[in-house]
Amino acid sequence: MTSLLGSNQTSRSQLVVVGNGMVGHHFIEQLIELGGLDEYDITVFGEEVNLAYDRVHLSDYFNGATAEDLAMTTSDYYLNHGVTFYTNTRVIAVDREQKLVLIEDGEAVSYDKLVLATGSYPFVPPIPGHQRENTFVYRTLDDLDAIKACADKVKTGTVVGGGLLGLEAANALKNLGLETSVVEFAPRLMPVQLDETGGAVLKEMIEGLGVSVLTSTATNDIVDGEQAYHRMNFAGGDFLETDLILFSAGIRPRDELARQSELEIGERGGIVINNQCITSDADIYAIGECALWEGRIYGLVAPGYTMAKTAAGHLMRNIGAAFTGADMSTKLKLLGCDVGSIGDAHATSQGARSFIYQDQVNQEYRKLVVSEDGKKVIGAVLVGDNSYYDTLLQYYLNGIDLPEQAQSLILPASNGESVGLGVDALPAAASICSCHNVTKQDISDAVASGAMSVADVKGATKAATGCGGCAALLKKVVDNELTALGVEVSTDICEHFPFTRQDLYNLVKVEGIKSFKALLGKHGKGHGCEICKPAVGSILASVWNDYVLTNDHISLQDTNDRFLANMQKDGTYSIVPRIPGGEITPEKLIVIGEVAKDYKLYTKITGGQRIDLFGATLAQLPEIWKRLIDAGFETGQAYGKSVRTVKSCVGSTWCRYGVNDSVGMAIKIENRYKGLRSPHKLKFAVSGCTRECAEAQSKDIGVIATEGGWNLYVCGNGGMKPRHADLFATDLDDETLIRYIDRVLMFYVKTADRLQRTSVWMDGLEGGLDYLKDVVINDSLGLGDELEQQMSHVVDTFQCEWKTTVNDEKALKTFRQFVNYDGTDENVVFVQERDQIRPATEDEKYELIAKAV
Repeated sequence: MTSLLGSNQTSRSQLVVVGNGMVGHHFIEQLIELGGLDEYDITVFGEEVNLAYDRVHLSDYFNGATAEDLAMTTSDYYLNHGVTFYTNTRVIAVDREQKLVLIEDGEAVSYDKLVLATGSYPFVPPIPGHQRENTFVYRTLDDLDAIKACADKVKTGTVVGGGLLGLEAANALKNLGLETSVVEFAPRLMPVQLDETGGAVLKEMIEGLGVSVLTSTATNDIVDGEQAYHRMNFAGGDFLETDLILFSAGIRPRDELARQSELEIGERGGIVINNQCITSDADIYAIGECALWEGRIYGLVAPGYTMAKTAAGHLMRNIGAAFTGADMSTKLKLLGCDVGSIGDAHATSQGARSFIYQDQVNQEYRKLVVSEDGKKVIGAVLVGDNSYYDTLLQYYLNGIDLPEQAQSLILPASNGESVGLGVDALPAAASICSCHNVTKQDISDAVASGAMSVADVKGATKAATGCGGCAALLKKVVDNELTALGVEVSTDICEHFPFTRQDLYNLVKVEGIKSFKALLGKHGKGHGCEICKPAVGSILASVWNDYVLTNDHISLQDTNDRFLANMQKDGTYSIVPRIPGGEITPEKLIVIGEVAKDYKLYTKITGGQRIDLFGATLAQLPEIWKRLIDAGFETGQAYGKSVRTVKSCVGSTWCRYGVNDSVGMAIKIENRYKGLRSPHKLKFAVSGCTRECAEAQSKDIGVIATEGGWNLYVCGNGGMKPRHADLFATDLDDETLIRYIDRVLMFYVKTADRLQRTSVWMDGLEGGLDYLKDVVINDSLGLGDELEQQMSHVVDTFQCEWKTTVNDEKALKTFRQFVNYDGTDENVVFVQERDQIRPATEDEKYELIAKAV
């Protein structure tokens, strides 16, 4: 062992920290911030080769993040502050009488005060065979390197454990391209955070993403497999074969040093601490996942940070420093699925009552648990949509009285926007960031002291630098404080990019950037989030029109885009082949009918004059696509933020009122713009006369035939707030019509905000419709040629994503429904209605099972 700083004889006390994880490092930061360097010589020991790194975002390592990206500190930071540090060094004992820390190589270091931040270790159930090759845990960068090396050589992976860490690990295996399964002993996923219904909804969502989930399943032993490296034999006789097994069945406190030195240990492990994080030895503190407070181990980073701050404060004689428990509410995105849990999620409190909302179509479940008098939030469960989380959490944490109609907090509003709690209504003591215990008042003070952006506030308070779950609320509070001071609010897309969506679009285009990682490395920071990742994915698709399932792009995609199909409420998918202008030959109709019949799909003609086929399983998608492709069909991109349909009447070809060929123009337009990716989905229509049978004036782009040519309407909206399109230009010839549409669409793609419909975009332009006319018709910005060239690139580079996928063996791996099982998902049950199938309700499923028995 080599000391990076020489022996330093001072009058300062010797402080030793054992453990250099997130909590151990945070303790050092807190002590330095409180002036602790004037009183203590600090020495820290870490077992890993790397200094402290961000375990919360560990999975980003599989998405291109490096050890440097995850690093929370550097050797320079410690050296500059006079902190002696050792990496790759194991402390094996503590001599409390001599006040010595004993190192594995035989050396000893004296201490006056000792802080144990040894964390936890992954629990591996003592299943016979658990130590076989190709079995792993999910804890360190070394673990991830080993998993990645194994994944490069195998096809299937299984996670044992369906809790928070287990689902995070499953996401990692899936991102590595493995066919993934989750095996959970409990009867539902995330049993601590979710109730029975919430767990069932989450299971359905995850299975819909192609991950097999087995609950109420105990593994008896692990032996050699016939088709894979392992065979997991389950109680009851079932089995699963898999190449890689990742254990994520919970954690256990690293309390071996405390046991050796005879500190007080809890009955089930953990170093007993008081409110000041002091152990049974007054000179030894314990913080983080190794510490046991009031009989509880806290397995989240936020309580660990609070303990670290408490211990540092007590060492600096802050009498009020105390750890008195922590809120364990969580907001996560697991395998792309929103999950939130607040307080008493299981409604076990005396007199607790619940409001429940469930939307089976959109796979959303929300439960609000209130006190017996109905005045306070005491718990909540959210699955499928976390947009309600921040509001409910603030009601819970701050004891805010509920509105008279408390259920409104979890019900979708009629205008499509959830009922929120304005930041003005939050008390000054409201906790905004639980990881770093940052209150609304702390943020207000930071802004008043000169922090003029979210980034400045984060630097001053550390808010949203832990798990990051409070980032959206933090921005609202900062914006509110800045507005109150008369300061212009930042329009940055998120904390990771100091740019608007339009800025990012220009950077991607001008600098030729073709991946999220490259854009983040050059113009951003951190790891990205659920705001910027899909936004950048949309920009990359709009500018370069690359295949969306490449390694660079797939991690940015939402569920539907990832599987090139719309996932339905029962976990199956719908398939929509493109039928330009609604025109189709009898031969193609026959093919669609044969496919629907052979795969037993529900068939419906949509409002956009296409045929939708419902009920396909994940594994069936490529098979169905191939048959449709062979018949001359291509993807209708009904799953993407792209051009969906161009509706048309029969026009002058058949109708006695028609004055122009609306079908021909609709086909021309659809074939031209079918590959365009945009901030929001787009719908077009072409009517052959002013009778408007195609309803063109309700579309994003509407075209109506006149005696003098075509009238163009723009920026109508078919969403939750319907809006008629505005008349843009009249009596256009074919060439001018196409040129104007090119320019309007590309200007929209170039300048709109993320997920902004065309109507909202145009209304937000200074000058609105008149300004848009000036840009497009008069070319006032000199962008006309550029916009047309960009559209020509989109047209020239179109590819059918179904066809590309069918011809790509690596991409096809994504569409395996189960591991080593060719059967169907027993949870997908259909019943007959009007001579076609539909998903069975839960009651109907139970009835069918009962009949079978």
